Amino acid sequence: MLTIRETSAGVQFAVRVVPGASKNEAAGIQDDALKVRLTAPAVEGKANRACIEFLAGLFGVRRSALSIASGEKSRRKTVTVEGMTRVELEERLKGLLEA
Repeated sequence: MLTIRETSAGVQFAVRVVPGASKNEAAGIQDDALKVRLTAPAVEGKANRACIEFLAGLFGVRRSALSIASGEKSRRKTVTVEGMTRVELEERLKGLLEA
């Protein structure tokens, strides 16, 4: 189960990033975090930028609406999505993870 926390700006949730994958994809939930596989390597912030870009496309929001609140140098990150409610995020994840 993904833990989603509402803040004054939007929502926050944990992401488990797997860099160097063969393709960019959401790979389910692992340890209460959204598991995301990215082709970008974990070098010089490339995986962080790829994570933001991938999630923005996944959720249909601007890249500027997403930020990494913590874990920039870790595979486990806390991501903030501004302007989105918990219900909206759950709906977008529901359709994604069931596909």
